[in-house]
Amino acid sequence: MPTDADRRWLAAAARLAARGVPLARPNPAVGAIVVRDDIVIARGWTQPGGRPHAEAVALAAAGDAARGAALYVSLEPCAHQSERGPSCADLIAASGLARVVIGCHDPDPRTAGQGVSRIRAAGIAVSEVDCAECAASLAGYLMLRRQGRPHVTLKLALSADGRLAPPQGQWLTGEIARAHVHAWRARMDAILVGSGTLSTDSPRLDVRLPGIADRSPQRWLLTRGDAPPGWQALPSPEAIFDMGGVQTLMVEGGAETARALLDAGLVDRMMLYRAPLTVGGQGPALPELTADALAGSPHWRLADRRALGNDRLDVYEQG
Repeated sequence: MPTDADRRWLAAAARLAARGVPLARPNPAVGAIVVRDDIVIARGWTQPGGRPHAEAVALAAAGDAARGAALYVSLEPCAHQSERGPSCADLIAASGLARVVIGCHDPDPRTAGQGVSRIRAAGIAVSEVDCAECAASLAGYLMLRRQGRPHVTLKLALSADGRLAPPQGQWLTGEIARAHVHAWRARMDAILVGSGTLSTDSPRLDVRLPGIADRSPQRWLLTRGDAPPGWQALPSPEAIFDMGGVQTLMVEGGAETARALLDAGLVDRMMLYRAPLTVGGQGPALPELTADALAGSPHWRLADRRALGNDRLDVYEQG
C-alpha cells in the first residue's frame, strides 16, 4: 500500500515535471526524484526535445548514491530503446535502486506495463500509485494517447453579465489576469482562434513574459479556408483529432468558436477570467458561462477559484 510519503513525493515529481512543459514535446513531460531516508538525493525532468528522459537525468545526477534508494517518477518508465538512448526501464534495472514508485500508467503500447515488468525482473520493488497530481500533469499526453486528440482548455475573459467585448478602448481584465494568461500560454503546444478574432483583433498569441518568450505556442485558425503565413488551418472542431503531436490546445477565440468546441463536446477545461464590469449592449455574450449558470451544471465542476487583482479566475473541469 502506498504511504503518505509516497503520495507526497509523487506530487513533488508531478510539480517538477512542469519544468519540461511544453519543451519536452513530442515526449511527455515527466518528473523523477531519487530519495533516501526522506532526503532528496537527485532529481530530473524531461529535457527539451524529449531527451534525456527524467529518470535518466535523475539517475545520472545520483550516481552510486542511487543504490538502495527509492525513485519516484510521475509516469511509468519507458521500455523501448531509441536512437537517442536506452530505455529508462533498463537504466533503472542496472541502477541498484531498492524501490520505484510510479504515479501513472503509460498507455503507450511500447511501454504499457512492460516498463514495470522489466524493473521487477531486475529484483527492484515497484509500487504503482493512482496519483491524481501525476495524471493532471500528463493530461495532454494521456488524452493524445487514449483518445487521439489534444487536451483542450477553453480560455475566455467575461464581464459580469457574460459578455466578451470590453468597453470601447479598454481591456476587459487587468494586468495581473493578462499575465496569468501568458503564463498558461507558455504551457500549451498550440492556441486556436476563429476567423472573426483574427480579423478583428489581429492577435499575436505569443508569450510576453520575461524569460519564457521562447515557449510561444503554435497558432491555429478555425477556418474552412486558408490560414495566413505563420498559422495552421483547422477546418472544423472535429479536426483536432488530426493535429499531429499536439498534446495541449488552448482555445482563445470568441463566442462562436467557444460554442463550436463546447457543442462538439471537445472542451476538457474552462478557464474563465471574470471582470467586475457590466458591459451590456449587443456584443457577443455567453450567458450560459456565468457563475450562476454553471453552478447547477451536471457537466462542469468548479476545480479552482482565485483572485487576480480586481478580476477572478474560475477553473472548471469536466464533471
